[in-house]
Amino acid sequence: TAGLNGVVCSAHEIAAIKAACGPDFLTVVPGVRPTWAPANDQARMMTPAEAQRAGADFLVIGRPITRPPAAIGTPSEAARRILDEIASVVA
Repeated sequence: TAGLNGVVCSAHEIAAIKAACGPDFLTVVPGVRPTWAPANDQARMMTPAEAQRAGADFLVIGRPITRPPAAIGTPSEAARRILDEIASVVA
């Protein structure tokens, strides 16, 4: 682990990283998009629920919250929906 506590990685690499570095090695995962959000420039995405199931420790979610689709409404509504999705996996 070269003295690191964690790494920023795609959700697609979480299993391999945890296998190589141990289950307590932290993963910070960008490119997380709810199904209702456009992909924008993200190529290797997972939904918040998928990333949570994959073992992500921290999710980086930007534009789906700061610029949600009009159908979702406000940033606070977008954040609430994302939190509800994560809670459905954690619960």
